Amino acid sequence: MGNLLYVVAVILVIIWAIGFLGYHAGGLIHLLLVIAIIAFLLKVIRRTA
Repeated sequence: MGNLLYVVAVILVIIWAIGFLGYHAGGLIHLLLVIAIIAFLLKVIRRTA
């Protein structure tokens, strides 16, 4: 489950970068970034706990 969470976080960051640099889709792109950061932080916290 942890590996899947990491993959989702990486995919969301890539989608955010493409959208931010290419399309400027507004709030949706930043929402994806926030979700990716939260997923990554959860993975880090669960690994250290």
